Amino acid sequence: MVVKRDVNSSRLDFTAKAGWLYYIAGNSQDEIAHKLGVSRQTAQRLVSRAVSQGLIKIRLDHAVGDCMELGARLGARYGLKFVEVIPSDPQVQTATAGLAQAAAAEIERRLASEKPLVIAIGTGHTLKAAIEEMVPLDAPHHKIVSLTGNITREGSVWFYNVVFKMADLITAKCFPMPVPVIASSQQERATLHSQPGIRQTLGLAARADVAFVGVGDVGPQAALFIDGFIAKDELALLQSAGAVGEIVGWTFDKDGRLIKGITNDRVASAPIPSCDRTLVIGVAKGERKLAALYGALRGHLINGLITDALTAENLLA
Repeated sequence: MVVKRDVNSSRLDFTAKAGWLYYIAGNSQDEIAHKLGVSRQTAQRLVSRAVSQGLIKIRLDHAVGDCMELGARLGARYGLKFVEVIPSDPQVQTATAGLAQAAAAEIERRLASEKPLVIAIGTGHTLKAAIEEMVPLDAPHHKIVSLTGNITREGSVWFYNVVFKMADLITAKCFPMPVPVIASSQQERATLHSQPGIRQTLGLAARADVAFVGVGDVGPQAALFIDGFIAKDELALLQSAGAVGEIVGWTFDKDGRLIKGITNDRVASAPIPSCDRTLVIGVAKGERKLAALYGALRGHLINGLITDALTAENLLA
């Protein structure tokens, strides 16, 4: 069962962030308003509340203070435009715990923007859990586009595709990618991508303002293999070629270079959006994802990150 966010806890986190940005990071209230996506008046109230609620003393008396410091260091180390670090809970080891709620909050914040946005969305366990955390929203001026297909090697619909779930929750135009994640051949991929509707969706994905993507590993329990997109021998070939991670089906090595051939020449998903044009936010945590996250960060495949404190510490080590 998915546990819904504690509203009071989320508000306290938001207040603590404002306090950290003002008293520790030295941001002005205008800068805080911009970074948190609120008005200057709201930023001012948040800063005042951080003091009145006892969060600000000599240091920020809240776990989020350490998280924001880790986030600032990650941003500086890897040149990230967005970082969200959540506290780690050693008692909860699931891949989505906490992360899904943080991703949901950020997606909701983007959808609350009055400026029309193109929001690209990947797929996977964590992002599906994030969508399940979201509340219905009226955002008809936005466009939501899927970055990846929703069909497995056997022709079945992938359970963890999320754009259809978003279409049930959000009154925005949603554009699915009605193709397999990995085509059977280069010719099949070319034929699929030549279809007018799919060409339009691919073009929209390339123009995304912000993208939320999962960062998968290429180990024995790789989602690409477990979820039925590649065969066991293809997984072994990818590992032999140095693959450490994947984003929307595209595999890459420890330096973030896409693997040549094997499955990448058949990936029918949209290309990973360019960080020159798009804020690409990777959503992942845990020891199993470390090599993949290192590669994605080194190769500038992502320029935003939502993770937990323990993963952040390891990425900085």
